[in-house]
Amino acid sequence: MLARSTLALILLTAPLQLHAQHAGGAQSVRMPPSEVAQFAFLVGEWELSVHPAMPSLIAKLHGVPKLVGTWKGWRAFDGFGIEDEMRITDESGNPRALSHAMRYYDASTKRWSTSSLDVYRGAFTASTAEWRDGTMTVMSHGTNGEGKPTVSRAKYYDITPTSFRFRQDRLSDDGKSWTEGVLTIDAKRVAAVAPR
Repeated sequence: MLARSTLALILLTAPLQLHAQHAGGAQSVRMPPSEVAQFAFLVGEWELSVHPAMPSLIAKLHGVPKLVGTWKGWRAFDGFGIEDEMRITDESGNPRALSHAMRYYDASTKRWSTSSLDVYRGAFTASTAEWRDGTMTVMSHGTNGEGKPTVSRAKYYDITPTSFRFRQDRLSDDGKSWTEGVLTIDAKRVAAVAPR
């Protein structure tokens, strides 16, 4: 009987305790910083024309593949970030790349923190990004196919309401020089809202 009474008392007071804990917390709710608008250009649906860099001999022998894709973006994290997904295929629709990113603006560092999943390779990459003079620059560190360290620098630029450009550069020779334009993308908006 005592056990039932104790259980009933706990069940009756638990909702009150939870409510009491949250009642004072309402004042500490933060609003998203205005800088979240920096990556908001990704929100919507984009059609992509993708241009990988090809060594000249390979390009001469086999040609440069025509790659296309889509990029879809949504507001996320109660307005504190952006979630987006990029798909790249060849012209026949055969999958080449699928990346899913979650981007959060960290007001304390004044930078974006991003976690991206390369779905087909099963690899996560962490990166930071900074907005300056109309360009978003993203930096990440990883390893190449041989296990050697690499640095990737990606830039979103020429951003308008209907288009943007993307260029990825890579540093893989012990920090001696950048290989620029290993991948470039021209994006054209096809919808203001992207389906999930």
